[in-house]
Amino acid sequence: AGYKRLNRTIKMASSSELACTYAALILHDDEVDVTEENINNILKKAKVEVEAYWPGLFASALKGADIGKLLSNVGTPGSGGGAPAAGGAGGDAGGAAAAEAAPEPEEEEESEEDMGFGLFD
Repeated sequence: AGYKRLNRTIKMASSSELACTYAALILHDDEVDVTEENINNILKKAKVEVEAYWPGLFASALKGADIGKLLSNVGTPGSGGGAPAAGGAGGDAGGAAAAEAAPEPEEEEESEEDMGFGLFD
């Protein structure tokens, strides 16, 4: 599932990714460690089934990460774009942790002429 925007297909997050993202946010909000076991506990109590690898993947990606800092930087320049939390949220949970470790260099904005189209073309 995705949609087209300026000739680019953007993949939407799966329900499993979203469930793990919300579980990680709940754990962070309650000041509980974001571990595979805790994510699985929340998902089980919510009666949400996900593929077995997702909770461990999210726990590994967020291990040692300052989730509060990640959340406060969502959408700011150089943050790697908007993410679910985990990473990102936007699709790759590992990307959120990597963005914190090595911030991406800011790119220059392209003019309409550089992109080959104008706003009202």
